[in-house]
This record gives sequence, structure tokens and C-alpha cells, in this order.
Amino acid sequence: MSIPADLRYTKEHEWVRVEGDTAIVGITDYAQGELGDIVFVELPETGKSFKQMEAFGTIEAVKAVSEMYAPISGEIKEINTNLETDASVINSDPYGEGWMIKLVNFSTAEIDNLLDSETYEKLIEE
Repeated sequence: MSIPADLRYTKEHEWVRVEGDTAIVGITDYAQGELGDIVFVELPETGKSFKQMEAFGTIEAVKAVSEMYAPISGEIKEINTNLETDASVINSDPYGEGWMIKLVNFSTAEIDNLLDSETYEKLIEE
């Protein structure tokens, strides 16, 4: 299981990567493994704003349907439209092509309060 050191994590198994003025969000390798084969993702419209830990969409797998939570507050700049036709890419590449949303106008202070990779790894080992 992969836990990249350059990302920040939530206890609900979302990750965030900051690239300039954009924060990219997805679910972790652990989360996709627990869900099983992902068949559908419902993502928000661009321009919509979310508060930290507010549900921004749902993910449907063979085993279950789960909500996904915004790790930080921000405005949706872009959604991964490729997931509409092939949500299974989340299973094969959760930290790359399986990203979900891109946020702008976010709080760097909220990012600093998220889990680092070592803390996240301890959480999922419990």
C-alpha cells in the first residue's frame, strides 16, 4: 500500500496535494482497497464551494457507497471528468489519474492541520 510523503491526509482517507494555487484531492490507496472495485463517482459542479470536512461527492463500489469529504475548504476549479467514463482508474492510480477535484481559494492553515504520511500510516495500522 502506497502512502506518498508529499501529501496530507484526513482520518476519512482523503488526500490533498498543493501545486501552486491549486489543491488536488482524491482518496487514498487504503480507501480504494477497502472499497473494492469502484464503479461510479458523483462529483460536484465547478464553481461550487465547500467547507472543510463537508461532503463533496459520493463513490460507489461493488461493496458499498460512501461519501467523500473535502479535506480543506475551497472552491471547485476542476473535476476529473475522466472518472465519469472509467471510475476504476481510482483503484489502479489513486494518487495520479484517479484524482477527484481541484480546489482554489483554499486555506493553507487547514492543510497544516491535516495528517502527514507517518501519522496517517499509524492511523490505518491500528
